[in-house]
Amino acid sequence: MASQLTLNLVQGSVQFSFSVAAAQELKSTLATLIQTLKTKSAATVGAGRPQPVKPTEYRYTGDVFLEIFCNPNIWPSPFAAKLLITVRDDRMRLTTEAELTRIIEDVNLYLESHAG
Repeated sequence: MASQLTLNLVQGSVQFSFSVAAAQELKSTLATLIQTLKTKSAATVGAGRPQPVKPTEYRYTGDVFLEIFCNPNIWPSPFAAKLLITVRDDRMRLTTEAELTRIIEDVNLYLESHAG
């Protein structure tokens, strides 16, 4: 069953129908991204040039198409990282940035409200 997920953006927010299973998958993708950013920032301390890592991409197709993209190579830490978010359907398309930590909070709040 799908219900409304609200993602808080740098300016404003967007709300759309999203399933709990998709939210759990997104949470897992974002947790992997956080780990990648932490590992990358730890590796840069005292080391030479860090190895480039693969960008994170997440796609969901439901009532709307959601795409989340982050290139971890350009962010010094998880707290600085921003995501490129695209939400679209056959009538509209929204592409904007959002803070990684804020989107993680939004997904966690959604999952907490749909637990059990």
